Amino acid sequence: MALSSQFLTPRDWHVTSLSSNLLCGTPLWLHSNVGCKYQRKENFKTCYTLTPRASVKIVRSRPLDRHAVKHNKTRFVQKLIILLLSKPKHYIPIHILSKCRGYLSLPKPRSLLSMIHRYPSIFELFSIPYPPTPLNATKLYPQLCVRLTPVAASLAKQDSNLKLVISNTLAEKLQKLLMLSSHHRILLSKLVHLAPDLSMPPNFRSRLCNDYPEKFRTVDTSYGRALELVFWDPELAKPLPCLQVSSRELIVDRPLKFNLLKLRKGLNLKRAHQEFLIKFRDLPDVCPYKTPASELAKESLESEKRACAVVREVLGMMIEKRTLIDHLTHFRKDFGLPNKLRGMIVRHPELFYVSLKGQRDSVFLVEGFNDKGHLIEKDETLAIKNQWMKLLMEGKRMRREKRKAQIYDSRYGNDHENHSHDHEMETDYDDDYEDGFESLFQYEDLDFEDEESDLPSNRSNGDFWTTNNAADIINGENGGHIKPW
Repeated sequence: MALSSQFLTPRDWHVTSLSSNLLCGTPLWLHSNVGCKYQRKENFKTCYTLTPRASVKIVRSRPLDRHAVKHNKTRFVQKLIILLLSKPKHYIPIHILSKCRGYLSLPKPRSLLSMIHRYPSIFELFSIPYPPTPLNATKLYPQLCVRLTPVAASLAKQDSNLKLVISNTLAEKLQKLLMLSSHHRILLSKLVHLAPDLSMPPNFRSRLCNDYPEKFRTVDTSYGRALELVFWDPELAKPLPCLQVSSRELIVDRPLKFNLLKLRKGLNLKRAHQEFLIKFRDLPDVCPYKTPASELAKESLESEKRACAVVREVLGMMIEKRTLIDHLTHFRKDFGLPNKLRGMIVRHPELFYVSLKGQRDSVFLVEGFNDKGHLIEKDETLAIKNQWMKLLMEGKRMRREKRKAQIYDSRYGNDHENHSHDHEMETDYDDDYEDGFESLFQYEDLDFEDEESDLPSNRSNGDFWTTNNAADIINGENGGHIKPW
């Protein structure tokens, strides 16, 4: 049976601080704020809260887990595309790329060439001669490099043009993040973690942060370059509306007998946990923009109410209403979040969902998805992202056809000499590895549909960088180009 603060006696008064058990999911039944130990009966305040005794069990949501797995599968592709676009000629030698394993999140046993061969519709290999030196003045040895395919380069150009059009919206997101910060200043090194989820361009630190001096500016601090707020916009300082329980059609117009809690489909909580969440929801709302964390007592319900509101605001800015929990932990001091942030997020399944898929946990904003796991409000940049997913499926089809051709040649003994060169380059290529793209990137699950369903085929190796064939891809029809950063 759940205890209530209204039936406490003086002998029950004691102080239990927020221990690690509380924030890790195994809290006590009763805890109070520090400083309430010697309260008299006439000054007694209901500062006690109810939390579930047992650990909070994360109930899986398969549609949201599918989003997390899809993001984990494409992390290598996204990071390699950023590296290629950051170079002036949009290609990187393999011996230089091998030094970026930490950034690419590529474990040591896995070969770099095998990962590049896994996406033939996005990346392709080519050879260029080494620059002449006294050691190789007579012989020019070729070095292997990687670049984007023509289709991928054209899609990257569309993505760059779209982000240039919506740069004002992206600047407002940065402005809102600065307004949430306690000192109205955030290091650029921290903003990099949230940049891909916010749909920021890779060069936002040098371009976007300096294109709107009326909103924010870059300053030098003892910890590095930071983005500082210049103008407080009251129109942006409006938090997300509170969750409303859908009212049912009643025969008699009277209030409901039981207080309902809106939960996602398939989530059943214990009664004590539901009572805690209902009382937490009925507390007065705390505006994360107008109420700084320093004005609230630490480890109090009001502070947790504000922390939940801050996480809601940050997730609401994401294009997919999701991010990694590790990314949010970088902003604990800036946003006034608790030290045990993951425990607070797990304790509120009515607001957030934590997916355990992948090496790092992801957090989703539950109100941004329907019961089938589809986004309710779709960002315009998701259309290009879905085209990247279709391009990944095209690469999967190309690999399947190539594997069938190799099986056919090995069975009937034809064209062994034609595939000898490809076999030498792909000695580390594990083609039997299944990455699960068939079950993840289904066409019916995509949010947008392209007008052209057929993807153009890849050009032959070497034609991409000729002046005749690369003009329409790199420079575009209107004369634009992809600028390195």
